Amino acid sequence: MSFVYGHPLSLSALLLMIDALLWHLAPFKHRVTRVGLRLGLFLIFSTLIVSAGVSPLQAPVFADDSEMQLGATALGIIWWLYAARVLTEVIGLVLMRRIDHSGRLLQDVIGALVFLIAIVAAAGYVLELPVRGLLATSGVVAIVVGLALQSTLSDVFSGVVLNTTKPYQVDDWIMIDGTEGKVLDIDWRATHLLTTAGSTAVVPNSVAAKAKIINLSRPSNMHGVSISIQVPNHIRPRRVLDALDRTLQGSSSLLLSPTPKAVLKEAGETMSEYVASGFIAELGKKSEVRNQLFDLAHRHLEAAGISRQLDGVIEPSIRTRALLDEVKIFRSLGEDERDQLAQAMTPQQYAAGQVVLDLNEVSDALFVIATGVISATVPDGTGQTEAGRMGPSEVMGEQSILNDTPSQACFTALTSCIIYRIDKSLARSCMEQRSEVGRALNKLQAVRQQNSRLALMTKAVPVKKGGFLGWLQKR
Repeated sequence: MSFVYGHPLSLSALLLMIDALLWHLAPFKHRVTRVGLRLGLFLIFSTLIVSAGVSPLQAPVFADDSEMQLGATALGIIWWLYAARVLTEVIGLVLMRRIDHSGRLLQDVIGALVFLIAIVAAAGYVLELPVRGLLATSGVVAIVVGLALQSTLSDVFSGVVLNTTKPYQVDDWIMIDGTEGKVLDIDWRATHLLTTAGSTAVVPNSVAAKAKIINLSRPSNMHGVSISIQVPNHIRPRRVLDALDRTLQGSSSLLLSPTPKAVLKEAGETMSEYVASGFIAELGKKSEVRNQLFDLAHRHLEAAGISRQLDGVIEPSIRTRALLDEVKIFRSLGEDERDQLAQAMTPQQYAAGQVVLDLNEVSDALFVIATGVISATVPDGTGQTEAGRMGPSEVMGEQSILNDTPSQACFTALTSCIIYRIDKSLARSCMEQRSEVGRALNKLQAVRQQNSRLALMTKAVPVKKGGFLGWLQKR
């Protein structure tokens, strides 16, 4: 104790150095340990200076030793700042546990207030300054500074409100006043967004607090996607809505609940606007699904004989011929060859739920979908897994055309369909005349086999119940 009384400044400085080293060297993931060590060192520091006769609640009295008087005064001031720092860290630890990383801004604001109180307390207790006059003077200064920094203070307190109410967090995709982007950071002044164009948008917190905010990341497993289509008024709305319903059923990316729907949004003087909408599970696939829906809508509208031109009419004979132009495997054929093939195609209607081509069936024709949606399912050991959905201008039965091998999938009509049949001998004749047709069929077969493998790999594995519950189920 005599050493403590004789060297309070040296021991106090040593403790402060140890505190600084431990705080910077300890890993950030061990924050609880770091805060606990800092709190313990603060208690030792407090015990040390009190034992040396220095009280942070009153001015030190060492009239005979000016060095001790100066050192004791410094220790008293440091104690208040040290206490403010430890208290801020404890509050920050509590906030991080309760409101995660979004509490950083709130922690900074509270820390600033705690340090301000500590400075005033040190001035009043240790330096014995007239605190009332100081507070009055600082109040006037605060009013002047507050008026000068009104907009900045508004951003700060708006940031506190945004962090506590949490309408959005870091990594959320949001839209603020028409500005869409991913939240990168929320600091004292503004919210930083990474827009879809790859640029950074800085939105002041005061603007964000007053604006209409759309959080595209919540709920996390349901995100809306929609497309808008304009069709001439003279076309019956029911025909358009049926085609758009088939469009929505043709996309396996859309969730079944809530149910996707197509509606007539507005009827103008010459054109009517239709909206087809649904929900997807992954926000990152929104653009991909919208592009797919636009492509499906174009194909299903065209297959239904609906022209999007004011004076356009699609005749059935023209639709049959135009269907071949959309089939990729026949694009190498000449105009005359396509005309002959179109005349040889025979249509067949299928009702919803009817099997078009069954598993392990060897087809005697190549099928070309004219209208409707077809679901392709593959066996997974316990049942059937959907590998994909098909729409107008897509083909089935390529395996039997190539090698007389049975179908490895079951093709079922999800909606009423019209499917054209091309006789196997005629399809093989096209392959002999144009080698590009055979290569296209082989490529199509490889792509579908790959899609089937991916569908089986991504299927959720059922969890086997064990233990006591499993034993009960077997009884």
